[in-house]
Amino acid sequence: MSIVKVIEVIASSESGFEDAVRNAVKEVSQTIKNIDSVYVKDFKVHVKDDQIVSFGAICKVSFRIDAGLKNS
Repeated sequence: MSIVKVIEVIASSESGFEDAVRNAVKEVSQTIKNIDSVYVKDFKVHVKDDQIVSFGAICKVSFRIDAGLKNS
């Protein structure tokens, strides 16, 4: 049986939502292995002087926990 853990992260990009999600995966994968999926919970944008300056994605990242146990 696999154990799956879920963490929530917020990532951003100046070029778009898809890039924000890619940034989330890139950042999380630096410290977390075995990423299975990303659920995008919400989107947001930051606005300055009536212009969108960055795109944000609130993501739930699921990954398998490596128990490190071997069957004998």
